[in-house]
Amino acid sequence: MANELTGSVNLKIKHWQTKMFWLMWITYASFYLGRVNFSVAIPGIMQEFSLSKTSLGAVASALFALYAIGQFINGQLGDKLNSRRIISIGLLSSAVLNIFFGLTGGIIGLMIVVWGLNGYFQSMGWGPTVKAMANWFPRNVRGKIAGRLGTCYIIGGALSWLLAGTIIKYFNWRFTFWFPSLIMMAIAVHWYIRARNAPEEIGLPSLEDQEKGIENSEIRKDEHIGFRKTLKITLANPYIWFAAFGLFGLNIVRYGFMTWAPTYMFEEQGATISMATYKAVAFPLAGVLGAIFAGWVSDRVFKNRRAPVAFIMLILLALFCYLFRIIPGENWIISLIILMLIGFFTFGPHILIVAALPVDLGSRKAASSVTGFIDAIGYAGASLTAVGAGFLIEKFSWDAAFYFWIFGAIMAAVMMVFVWKFEMKKG
Repeated sequence: MANELTGSVNLKIKHWQTKMFWLMWITYASFYLGRVNFSVAIPGIMQEFSLSKTSLGAVASALFALYAIGQFINGQLGDKLNSRRIISIGLLSSAVLNIFFGLTGGIIGLMIVVWGLNGYFQSMGWGPTVKAMANWFPRNVRGKIAGRLGTCYIIGGALSWLLAGTIIKYFNWRFTFWFPSLIMMAIAVHWYIRARNAPEEIGLPSLEDQEKGIENSEIRKDEHIGFRKTLKITLANPYIWFAAFGLFGLNIVRYGFMTWAPTYMFEEQGATISMATYKAVAFPLAGVLGAIFAGWVSDRVFKNRRAPVAFIMLILLALFCYLFRIIPGENWIISLIILMLIGFFTFGPHILIVAALPVDLGSRKAASSVTGFIDAIGYAGASLTAVGAGFLIEKFSWDAAFYFWIFGAIMAAVMMVFVWKFEMKKG
């Protein structure tokens, strides 16, 4: 492979791989500045406007619903248009909508529309990011790179939570939308200026040429294979559907905790909202280790098979969701450890399903399309859990929400069994 290339070409490839990795990491992490701030703002919005959990759950669900639709559309566009352009548009638009959301004045219909549109532009981030990763990194390191890249949205989510929690401590909830928007705008410009879509666009050999040892220095476009082909690759493969419904179940857990964990600790465990936010950060931070571990073990131990790792972690996730609910809130150390384990076993399988499996199942030429489709189905689960959990908590109890999340983990594990069979058959 790369051993047949000259040392100078290898060095340049490695330089650009490192550069692109960190550009992708920082840029996609910043999307979360304009997404998770809503969960921190929920108690303040409820208090000021006397809105119900179901109403605010509907606002959260609007983001997830339009994010799901946008993932499918922008996933396809991510393979056609370049990642550099579409990610910049998405991040800038999301920043503007966050500013406007702080001005909605508690009008629930307007909040739903604005936050829903934010979800659509947020969907311009991940599919094109996976496309860029697929263009720059070969399959034999994809699990490892996916695991490391996945830490961007985990740490990005955690830092965004911390920032929002700190802002709300000193200002009112509106500033949790306004301050982060300025950072998002700066990073969008930075990405557009410095990023490149594929090695061949800067006179380096493509991944296929690198595998053959061909030093092709001709500057070329990363050619699109056509919407007919990307749609066929996406929709005709049943194992892509299994992966998608696996993410559907997993997102019921992931976004259930991301949306409602601060409120749960505020109401059930007696924490202040800022303290509940800081404690909830343990969930994504432990997920960093889960993502790195899952990517590494799928490459090294399971020989590039992602499904068995995801299956084992999902079964353990269901177990720890159950334990988190039955542990009394005053046992905060045990509660915190279990919350961290939930994060570990949530984000491990998540990164495999949204970053490694799409390229494995769909090839690098359809990487954005397959990622967008899987994420679209997955965010239908996120949409369901946002308003569904709010409804279950209000009409029944927190127990009902936890059983709902446990069901999501088990459903995801079952879907991974089917993908596992495919990987065994493929060899």
